[in-house]
Amino acid sequence: MTEATALYDVPGPRTRRRHRLYGAVSAVVIVALATWILYLLVDTEQFTYTKWMPFAYEGIQRLLLRGLGNTLKAFAAAAVLSLALGGVLAAGRLSDHRPVRWAATLVVEFFRAMPVLVMIFFIFVALKAQPLPALVAGLTLYNGSVLAEIFRSGINAVERGQHEAAFALGMRKTQVMAHVLAPQAVRAMLPAVISQLVVALKDTSLGFLITYEEFLHAGKLIASNLDYDLPFIPVVMVISPIYIGMCMLLSWFAGWVSRREQRSPRTEAVAVATAGPGTLLPGGEPPTAPRP
Repeated sequence: MTEATALYDVPGPRTRRRHRLYGAVSAVVIVALATWILYLLVDTEQFTYTKWMPFAYEGIQRLLLRGLGNTLKAFAAAAVLSLALGGVLAAGRLSDHRPVRWAATLVVEFFRAMPVLVMIFFIFVALKAQPLPALVAGLTLYNGSVLAEIFRSGINAVERGQHEAAFALGMRKTQVMAHVLAPQAVRAMLPAVISQLVVALKDTSLGFLITYEEFLHAGKLIASNLDYDLPFIPVVMVISPIYIGMCMLLSWFAGWVSRREQRSPRTEAVAVATAGPGTLLPGGEPPTAPRP
């Protein structure tokens, strides 16, 4: 008989039959929905040769590759700067100095509440920045402020006794943060950090509103071409899997980092030999029977 797990009770025979029925019904509904969507696409002539012909041209392929490269360039710069800004703001919010803590809190709350598109437009129009710096700056200010809260929450989630023990050993606050709290908080923060980086990756598509030639901008140019009968749906069917693949690649990278951290010698348990009879403490002498 199968034993119950710590998370849930193992279902019995009737429950398993009911789950199989639910699974079969769900599969039928999903297949029916996919068939209906495919019928609509065929009925509206979305698979005609004219609409898919642009992707066979080398110039269109180069346009998409250039847009994809620009998207990755903006994301890489925004991700690095957001992580750096988030670390600085999180350190400010955790500071013992009240003015520093208040200033960091004001910056974080302001940029978290400000829509990222407004910030990008303000930097592009009011400050007359180029499209790439305006996009990267807007993404950095927003995502950096969100990451600051993630970092602060991760540090505060570490058990209080950890930093108390470190302070008792005579470590300074920077040493406690760098060598005790941050390594333990990384595991808890990693899923939220990766989720926010996925948000930053998707928000790079806002660059087409300020004429930055990123991936979505390239797709928009192709989709609005009258010569190819406005191939909007084919462009979506080509671009969407690439965006999804990049997000899945980020998730895979997070899992790889997590597994690598678990295999790290710093986090593995150290085997300790079992104390046997007659084991001496360092500097000790073997016990002797009292003399009569």
